[in-house]
Amino acid sequence: MELWYTEQHSDDVRFSLRVDRQLYAGRSEFQDICVYHSKEFGNFLTLDGYLMITEKDEYIYHEMITHVPMAVNPDIKSVLVVGAGDGGTVRELVRYGAVERIDMVEIDRKVVEVCREFFPHMTSGLGDPRVSIHYEDGLRYIRSHENEYDLIIVDSTDPFGPGEGLFSKEFFGNCQNALTGDGILVNQHESVFYREYAAAMRKIHKIIRGLFPICRLYQAHIPTYPSGHWLFGFASKKYDPLADLSGAWMELGLETRYYNPELHRGCFALPNSIVAQLEGDG
Repeated sequence: MELWYTEQHSDDVRFSLRVDRQLYAGRSEFQDICVYHSKEFGNFLTLDGYLMITEKDEYIYHEMITHVPMAVNPDIKSVLVVGAGDGGTVRELVRYGAVERIDMVEIDRKVVEVCREFFPHMTSGLGDPRVSIHYEDGLRYIRSHENEYDLIIVDSTDPFGPGEGLFSKEFFGNCQNALTGDGILVNQHESVFYREYAAAMRKIHKIIRGLFPICRLYQAHIPTYPSGHWLFGFASKKYDPLADLSGAWMELGLETRYYNPELHRGCFALPNSIVAQLEGDG
């Protein structure tokens, strides 16, 4: 008998992976958590039936959400990561010796526990002494912080369930207040290929564009995400992601599987279809 994991990407599109076995199934206070194994993608995590990460392609997402801002400002010292219970973003951040403080705010302790067990490569950075994990709502946490972080990475789930509040004007306004004068905000920005995801992308972009003088989108190809074409947002009070790209990143000698400075420059060149959607949003 064949077992398949299937996710509905739109009313008319489904994405499926052949599953060897289910490794974990449980429910936390907030959501259903499952871990499966597939021959093609290794272990993969789902939350409320939506695929979050797989062992095979997680590096693309985590490198792009982390190294893009770090290459623009190599002097970042204090970082807030909202979400990211799988640990992959923190794993990339702790590779930077200049970073002094990483606060990770994850609402669901169970996600971290499950990922520590089934994705040890991704959670390897969570034990770094510079990392503090706060198990609370990111929207509530950010309200009490002002002028504190050089970089905020919003590594959230999609805009429903526990992550819904992380797509609001209140949340991003509080992020703006929590950043230092030259702070950078990076967030996962959904896709544009399917209607529901495109609507979320336009909503987020409109909110952030109204809060920051510099606001750009960039893209990556992530095979297991809806359509495979995924966007990230870059917003800053000072730094332009292209004009201020620092040559100092190459001197660090970090080994990456996806990110490089040439890709950095190219990923901000958006297809006309996305530009048209953003311009049409007014």
